[in-house]
Amino acid sequence: MIRKTFAWLLVAGLTGAAMQAQTADEIINKHLQARGGKDKIKAIQSVRMTGKLVMGQGMEAPIIMELARPNKMRMEFTLQGMTGIQAYDGKGGWSVMPFMGKTEPEKMSDDEIKQAEDQADMDGMLVDYKDKGHQVEYVGKEDVEGTPAYKMKVTKKNGDVVNVYIDADSYMEIKQAGKVKVRGQEIEGQSTFGDFKTVDGLVFPFSIEQKAQGGPGGMVITISKIEVNPTLDASRFAMPAKPAAPAGEKKDEKAPAPPKP
Repeated sequence: MIRKTFAWLLVAGLTGAAMQAQTADEIINKHLQARGGKDKIKAIQSVRMTGKLVMGQGMEAPIIMELARPNKMRMEFTLQGMTGIQAYDGKGGWSVMPFMGKTEPEKMSDDEIKQAEDQADMDGMLVDYKDKGHQVEYVGKEDVEGTPAYKMKVTKKNGDVVNVYIDADSYMEIKQAGKVKVRGQEIEGQSTFGDFKTVDGLVFPFSIEQKAQGGPGGMVITISKIEVNPTLDASRFAMPAKPAAPAGEKKDEKAPAPPKP
């Protein structure tokens, strides 16, 4: 009797897990259809987004973000008359931050590279998530500021966990929440997506709000224009070489000692 009960519980558990996995995949498939279809999503080779970034203190910065396959990202934003750049070429990342006194390209930290890799994933983490090494679990329904949403727990290949919320009616992704490392410190943050519009048969969010728990304010990115498949040269994502020293100037070379009398 005990063996039969154990076998029944085992079968029930396996069946429940299979149903849960199937439910997760069904939700993801409907989400991809709502975005315009998986085939159209994967057919995109590049994207350019133009808009503005508004920070909690009321400061505004024009912003341009470019994405290209495979896994390339470049973001430019102008603040106080100076232009900052963050870029990832599929292997490594670099940045220029003149308002922080860094006017020459510098390599990103490991934590910054992880974030850049996520931004460079043009399709989003749910597209072909198994091939990317991620795991997705349907947790249940939750309310997101008055909107019923499906909560999907995504355990990424690198071990990071992100909760993705998909609108139960429109099947659009409306929120992400998880932990990120900033300057070696783990911070819990969230991004919310809205103002969805169709461009070339695909649906994009034109409003993205980012907040860090316990942090000062947040920031909102408002997109004014999205271009699908613009021509983007690979050099835009590669780290520029440092300028050569002027002719006749040798760095760190000591002046010859004066002749002895």
